[in-house]
Amino acid sequence: MKANEIRELSPDDVTKRMQEARQELFNLRFQHATGALENTSRLTLVKRELARLLTIQGEQAEQQEGGAR
Repeated sequence: MKANEIRELSPDDVTKRMQEARQELFNLRFQHATGALENTSRLTLVKRELARLLTIQGEQAEQQEGGAR
């Protein structure tokens, strides 16, 4: 998911996507540890998506704080 697409989501949707990405990352790490993971590049992609989500969540929180003042 690209950053522009994430920015269009509501804060609740961003939080939901973060939970899904964390769960997927956990599952991928588990598969990697047991030797069952075939596509190891997926680990990197999920980490990047999670980083994007965290960054945009911070931006949205900052905008809400700025708007409340």
